[in-house]
Amino acid sequence: MSEAIRVAVTGAAGQIGYGLVFRIASGGLFGPEQRVRLQLLEVPPAESALRGVVMELRDGACPLVEDIVATTDPKRAFEGANWTLCVGSIPRKPGMERAELLGLNGKIFVQQGKDLAEVAASDAKVLVVGNPCNTNAWIAKQSGKGLPADRWFAMTRLDENRAKARLAEKAGVAVESPGNGDALPLATAQPRSLLG
Repeated sequence: MSEAIRVAVTGAAGQIGYGLVFRIASGGLFGPEQRVRLQLLEVPPAESALRGVVMELRDGACPLVEDIVATTDPKRAFEGANWTLCVGSIPRKPGMERAELLGLNGKIFVQQGKDLAEVAASDAKVLVVGNPCNTNAWIAKQSGKGLPADRWFAMTRLDENRAKARLAEKAGVAVESPGNGDALPLATAQPRSLLG
């Protein structure tokens, strides 16, 4: 087995973060031979939920997990992190304007960018999932000047996949090609019967 990598996950007790940490712990993200040290971050109101996630991870006795740190302190979560998955962000609420959402999340990602540049590992890579991920990644990158620009990523593929699925549903066609699961342009996709 390889040396353990430190993986920080923000919003670790949220719906996406919760599912993600178990995939990391089981080798689904970095492979079945990659040991990990999980560094999980949550906001103070979700601290008890985060403790529950840690209990479940420990109950699973995942052999790839060397250590788990659960904290509400971003610097502690990001310390020495080789990979950071920024899942946590404020969701858009009914009646909320996009500019308001950007203002709230912008503050979070400014600080996270600064903290990552200060305490993450020298080889750190950052994937921003929290929406709008492209804007939040740019904000964090601008604030995290100590990390090279090619280490910042935004999970825009989620938006692409969501759009393809909605268009395919509306058009009554399949998104994937028969047999191999590769995405097809919608114009060449075959109609799918709902009855089988």
